Amino acid sequence: MGSGIITFLIFWPLAAAGIVLLIRSDRRGAIRGFALAATLAEFAASLYLLFAFHPGGGYQFTVRWVWSPTLSVGYQVGIDGISLFLVLLTTFLTAISVWSSFTAIKKRIKGYFVAFLVLEAGMVGTFCATDLFLFYVFWELMLLPMYFLIGIWGGKNRVYATMKFVLYTVAGSLFMLVAIIYTAYLIHRTSGIWTFDLVVWSRFDIPAAKQMWLFIAFALAFAIKVPIFPLHTWLPDAHVEAPTAASIILAGVLLKMGTYGFLRFAIPLFPAAFLEAVPFLVVLSVIGILYGALVAMVQKDVKSLVAYSSVAHLGFVMLGMCALNTIGFSGSLLQQLNHGISTGALFLLVGILYERRHTRLIADYGGLFKIVPVYSVFFMIIMLSSIGLPGTNGFVGEFLILLGAFRSQTAAAVLGTFGIVLAAGYMLWMFQRIFFGKVTNPENEKVSDLTLRERATLVPLVVLVFFIGLYPKPILERIEPALDRVLERVHKVQVVRNNEDHLPLALRQMGKGCPKSHRACGPRQEHRAPDPLDCALRAQGPICHSRAGGNPLDPLGQMGTSVAHKIGSVNRPAAKGPIP
Repeated sequence: MGSGIITFLIFWPLAAAGIVLLIRSDRRGAIRGFALAATLAEFAASLYLLFAFHPGGGYQFTVRWVWSPTLSVGYQVGIDGISLFLVLLTTFLTAISVWSSFTAIKKRIKGYFVAFLVLEAGMVGTFCATDLFLFYVFWELMLLPMYFLIGIWGGKNRVYATMKFVLYTVAGSLFMLVAIIYTAYLIHRTSGIWTFDLVVWSRFDIPAAKQMWLFIAFALAFAIKVPIFPLHTWLPDAHVEAPTAASIILAGVLLKMGTYGFLRFAIPLFPAAFLEAVPFLVVLSVIGILYGALVAMVQKDVKSLVAYSSVAHLGFVMLGMCALNTIGFSGSLLQQLNHGISTGALFLLVGILYERRHTRLIADYGGLFKIVPVYSVFFMIIMLSSIGLPGTNGFVGEFLILLGAFRSQTAAAVLGTFGIVLAAGYMLWMFQRIFFGKVTNPENEKVSDLTLRERATLVPLVVLVFFIGLYPKPILERIEPALDRVLERVHKVQVVRNNEDHLPLALRQMGKGCPKSHRACGPRQEHRAPDPLDCALRAQGPICHSRAGGNPLDPLGQMGTSVAHKIGSVNRPAAKGPIP
């Protein structure tokens, strides 16, 4: 199997979609059965990645086929700890979604399952692509099947929701495409080669001035996908109008494309720009947490409530990234998985109830615990995991995020804690209105409990809720090495900036000063304590960190043979956390 497993995971759903097209439209059972078998086979094959993956290694199961030698564009895929569990989440939720669609979808069944299989191929390809051109192809490929899933099988306002979703996504994607091409041009101008290889890109340091514009272009595409406040307005409409299975995939996987994009591309490729943007992102994350919770609290439609809760939950994910330490990063990635499981399960449960009553208004229910006790217990477990009850998956992720944030973004962490309190408020209030009290609507007395198939789709989700909540170690030990490599690039920029702050002190102790024209040296600082860096610099002789000549891809911006080169020769301990 080895290196061919990722290629199988990408192209098997496309092959299965072709086979579904060959089945006669009137053979609905055969279409449903084959689509389920294909997605289950995909999930079973993806488990090989989990057991064969070596924690601590770089990209694994890699494949590279060159399409254009001139531009060095090709089919290049692989996974590391960041993408491993996102691929597993994709194959798992796709199988659950296909199985849950057996009774919900009654028209154009063949087209529906073809769209789902093509969507799965695009999602897996996006998480596995290590060539930026290929990544963009898969990124856009996901848009087409989701467009049809919402536009054809969605609710009464599906056209409006679909167009809003497409326009937002395409607008962000175009900025990212321009940034990809320009970054490739910068590398070509310096190295003489054209390449879209992410590994090669990671070896270059883009000038700080250009990093900011490139980061903004990438971040805009990813922020729309997350979505980050105030770019979230497409999400509630898309969720409310999408069919149940599409909502599961939208919340469980597609939103993770945005957060994955930050971890895989925006942060490691443009670390200096990310550091500049951290305060801004922290503010938007906290606003998203509080805003999403407050708006969710006043929703009358239970599906809309769950949609706005996603805005709050993904605010926590972004806050974890901005913590700039391993704890926060680990919590951020783990919470992406937790959100996919818990919120995906909530959308599944809401869809099951909608099939029976054809209404999502909270006021239309009440007293369901007595009528559908099994359904009520499943809903209660998933709801408690969504608000982060200890022992469930949601608690571990939020705890790590807040712990990491308290070490570097204390005020934001305190405000984020209020978001958890609000989440408990709107979720428990919603649960109380739907499941407790008297049965005031006669229609509710006719609601049937879960079927065997429905229980089978929910049991794996509940198992994961408790497994991750009680024993997250197998996940954390596989994701942390890859996250540490991302943090290392960020911390290198922090070290350089911290060392620059010490330069006036070092120069003053050596009795040498920079010419007045060299404004880069900044204001004089008072001596506080001896610094080993000063002693190392003293032995190097008089120096000045004026910017002269240099590499156009220098992280400090065309610095050439400046003091940063001498700083780099000092053997200082590696940074283990944010540098004050």
